[in-house]
Order: sequence, then C-alpha cells, then structure tokens
Amino acid sequence: MTRPTPPRTSSARPGGPPPAAQAVSAAFAGAIDLSPLANRPPPAGAGQPRPVDNGGADAFGPAAADGSVDGGSVGEGSAGARSPFVVDVTEETFQQIVEASAEVLVVIDLWATWCEPCKQLSPVLEKMAGAAGGSWILAKVDVDANPRIAQAFGVQSIPTVVALAAGQPVDAFAGAQPEPQVRQWISGLLASLRDKLPGIKAAEDTNGGPPPEPEDPRFTAAEELLAQERYEEAAAAYQQILNTEPANADAAAALASATFLARVSALSPTAVAAADAAPDDAKAQRDAADVELAGGDPAAAFGRLIAAIKRADPDQRTELREHLIGLFTIFGVDDPEVVAARRALAAALY
Repeated sequence: MTRPTPPRTSSARPGGPPPAAQAVSAAFAGAIDLSPLANRPPPAGAGQPRPVDNGGADAFGPAAADGSVDGGSVGEGSAGARSPFVVDVTEETFQQIVEASAEVLVVIDLWATWCEPCKQLSPVLEKMAGAAGGSWILAKVDVDANPRIAQAFGVQSIPTVVALAAGQPVDAFAGAQPEPQVRQWISGLLASLRDKLPGIKAAEDTNGGPPPEPEDPRFTAAEELLAQERYEEAAAAYQQILNTEPANADAAAALASATFLARVSALSPTAVAAADAAPDDAKAQRDAADVELAGGDPAAAFGRLIAAIKRADPDQRTELREHLIGLFTIFGVDDPEVVAARRALAAALY
C-alpha cells in the first residue's frame, strides 16, 4: 500500500537554543536601555568603523555596490581575506551598531581572549557572517576591554551572543553551541525580521535571494528511518525532539505520521472488506480507515469514521472520534479534507 508522506519540515523552525540557552533568550525579551552606550560620541580617528550611507541612515549597512562595510580588523572570508561584515565594536563605537540594527540584524558576540569556548564559537560566527553577504552583521565585543557593554546586556557568562534589531535585543544564547544549531537560530531570526529590517532583503537580493534553510539533522535522521520503513524508531526520534521542544509543531505532526505508519503497517490489506462486512465493529472501522488513508483516500477514511460515529453507542463513539482526530493531526489544520471532515464530525456529534 502507498504510505502517506510525513510533513516535511524546515530546520529553521524546529531548531533553536537548548533549554539552558532558552532561559538566556527569555531574559532578553524585555526592553533594555542601551542609551548610555549608544549616546556616547565616537572619537574621530583612523582605525574606527565609520558610519556609512544606507538610505539616509548612518549604520554598518550596505555602502558599496557589493554591500560591504568599513569595519575593524576581524573575520576571515573563505579566501582568507577580512570579511567586511565582521566588525570589532568598542564602547565608543557602539552607537553605530545600534543604528545599524535599524537596517539589518546585528549579532553581537561577547567574548574574551582567555575564554576557551569563545575560541570555538567565534570562528563559526565569523564564517557564517562572511557567507551571509551582509544580510546580518557580526559585532565582536571584547568584554574585558569593554565592560560597560557586557554590563548593559547583563552578561553572566561568556560566550554570550545577542541578536539586536531596531536598537533592542530580540534574542540571545550563551555557551558554545554547535554550528547547525547556530545556523538554525540565525535563519529563524532572519525569517522573522526580513519584513521589518529592509537591509536584510536588500542584501539577499544582491546575493541572489535568501539562502536555503539549513537541514535539521534530527529531522533528517528521522526521515531516513521512515524511508527504511523503521517506523517505530522514527516515532521515537520525533518523540525525543518533542521531549526537549514540547511546542515543536513540526515534530508533533511528524510523530503522528510515524505512529500512523507503524500502526497501519501491521494491518491486513483485507481490512476494508472486513469492515464493510461488519459495519458495527468499531475496531474494524478504525482499521479500515487507516488502510484507506494509507492508500491515499482521506475522504473515504474520514467519511467511514464519521458514519461509524453516527451508528455507534457512546463508548464506541468516543473511541472513533479520538481516532479520527488523531488522523487529522497528520495533515495541516487548513487542509480542505480536514476542514470538511471537522464540520461533518461536528454535525454527527451535535
């Protein structure tokens, strides 16, 4: 029989910081007063990042035809050259970063020379910023040389990474996270801010459009198990994602699909005929609906269960309704078949 394809999910949504980092993120949900730093006038001198013209806003935004900015001496591009999208920031030049965040996402890397985890995370951020082509800027802050910046963000440990948009922190994490997780985090920020910060889309258009969303290795591994028809193992993999991210709607939908596939793989192909011969057998109707859905006919599956609900006694009606609702979770909430079946279910119950 043909098995339904579980919902394919982009990794930008299910990804994100682990629970400890989520606590840091939550701490940055409110407004933080950066004006004491942002209002400090930068010194006029060589070697400091300069504000550039970006549609009338002085910021570290696209200045040249290639979208480059004039920053400090940090960050290596793929060919070993300094990336124009990685800049050193001091207390004196912090104002320019705040202004830049009105146009593009600014990711602030708070680090120190003695911090070993910083030595793992900073090169990852620099490489990603260089490859992003100006859709976001990496601002590096040495917390020993610039303690007031660290104090303004309430930094308790390093490395701490803060996302700045429109002059305010919007998200953060602490610790040296794996590169795939960092990519998911930044991809999610760009997706949510693309319509709010004009410099993001401008840089992406210059570079041929937004980058493809990175794959989440957890979902990739689970989908490989599904392809091998190892449905119970796939369900366990999706459940593991939900254990750490209970609100992950993609994992929940994929778990429903994997659980369904594990159940239907054990059913007889004669289940439909058996159910037709025993219309009052609730279990036979549930099994037949599973087989029909696996065969690509959700309308028949939903219709069978709704008809059985109308005939069933109260106890069986509850079982049939719960089974039908479980099948709904395999589809999107806006799926036309699901919408129609929900209306029919409501009419059958009331």
